[in-house]
Amino acid sequence: MLYGLLKRGLLGPALHVVFRPQAEGVEHIPESGPVLLVANHQSFSDSIFMPLLTPRPVKFLAKAEYFSGPGVKGWLSAGFFKGVGSVPIDRAGARAADAAIKTALRLLDQGQIVGLYPEGTRSPDGRLYKGRTGAARIALTARCPVVPCAISGTEKVQPTGKMLPKVHPVTVTFGPPLDFSRYAGELWDAVQDTEHEHTVLRAITDEIMHTLVTMTGREYVDRYASDVKKKAPAAAPLEQATDDQAAAAGSAEAPEPSSRI
Repeated sequence: MLYGLLKRGLLGPALHVVFRPQAEGVEHIPESGPVLLVANHQSFSDSIFMPLLTPRPVKFLAKAEYFSGPGVKGWLSAGFFKGVGSVPIDRAGARAADAAIKTALRLLDQGQIVGLYPEGTRSPDGRLYKGRTGAARIALTARCPVVPCAISGTEKVQPTGKMLPKVHPVTVTFGPPLDFSRYAGELWDAVQDTEHEHTVLRAITDEIMHTLVTMTGREYVDRYASDVKKKAPAAAPLEQATDDQAAAAGSAEAPEPSSRI
């Protein structure tokens, strides 16, 4: 209810008047049924403009703490994240990635659209970075359409380190659904929990990221953005919130040779 109120009654009309954002390729969004929406991530504003221009409601995953804070600040935080379609998950403990994946699968099983940022955090410089494999695992398990989404202009609306937005054109482009049926079914069932599982998940993730590279025209960097940002100054609170939102889903990482998240 709050999502629809903000999108159609309060925030949405104002954003359309001021920013005049453009949507392209909306015909690629199925009219019903589960959809995994995978997008590049440049700005806090991505989580506002992308669902604003998607014809159906979009659900994101966010830390449960943003929904349960005390006082007026906590109430405003909870209201905002609910309003932009976020769903709380508990990211505490070693099973945090499992919680994110299970929540995404539950939402998809309900026939909803789940929005993910495969990079797991905002790009530090506008380039596209190596994707986390959580989106691939979700796509194979849910066996749902995977629609790539290229967002441009939000890095000008709200650059890194800036709290107040600037008026700048924003375009959200939806591409044709990606077909991973060649990996699904018997092949995926056979490789799960084997040494070949990561190879399959990485192949799908790389295909998603290179599709986004083609759609955005951005340079690709074969490193995780989170590793690059470890050496950067601390983010402002609002920016940290959207990074946590991205990490809640995008970094629901499958086991990699060097780590298990």
